[in-house]
Amino acid sequence: MTTDASAVYADLSLTLSEAGAGRPVLVLHGGGGPATVAGLAGHLSRTAHTITPVHPGWDGTHRPAQLTGIRDLARVYLHVLSERGLRDVLVVGSSLGGWAAAEMALRDSAGIITGLVLIDAVGVQVETEPITDFFALDARGVAEHSWHDPDRYYLAPADIPAEELARRQANMATMRIFAGDPYMHDPALLSRLGRIQVPTLLLWGESDRIVTPAYGAAYADAFGNGRLEVIPEAGHLPHIERPDATLALIDAHLRRTSSP
Repeated sequence: MTTDASAVYADLSLTLSEAGAGRPVLVLHGGGGPATVAGLAGHLSRTAHTITPVHPGWDGTHRPAQLTGIRDLARVYLHVLSERGLRDVLVVGSSLGGWAAAEMALRDSAGIITGLVLIDAVGVQVETEPITDFFALDARGVAEHSWHDPDRYYLAPADIPAEELARRQANMATMRIFAGDPYMHDPALLSRLGRIQVPTLLLWGESDRIVTPAYGAAYADAFGNGRLEVIPEAGHLPHIERPDATLALIDAHLRRTSSP
């Protein structure tokens, strides 16, 4: 379905999925697109009102020309939550979506968000732990940096149907617009995260080589109320590679952070 967000951008109509009932949970995908969080959103919808948008420009959706940064995404999604009168919202973000979640919490002057889950998020600069240049990797390099078991998930470009390959390439082009310069981070974000006092769970795959667990530890330490959990035998997408362990931690955080 689509929802009007024209109060933020005149020509923006968001594509999103909704399912379930209960506490509102906003699920934000990373650069790989909404398919990467579909299983996560489906699980959460069993106990929560789950809202899963497609970021403008991904999967062929329209992106207004002025919408070019993660701060812009944060502004859009805060407007959607406010417009619907939602409260006690848990925001769950994977990779680039985790960055957007942090930016949302910084701008949430109305107290709509009461919990965060960041899954192998990008968005900050840690001098000793640089973010791997995803755009410089070939398909094999992406698999080896992203997965604990790259052989299981690697797919040669020649084996990908043309339509799917075109979708992936278009998504990468959109990701360059949002996070290409400076690469995958806001230089000022890390120093501002201490303002965020809502309980924040950072989940990290032990084998992530895009952003390392040490990067995740620095990220978690910067929040006013942050906690890091490292998931063994998982890479950049632990909710796909180790769903049982990842989802159990998210479920516990969902219960722990719910307002009375």
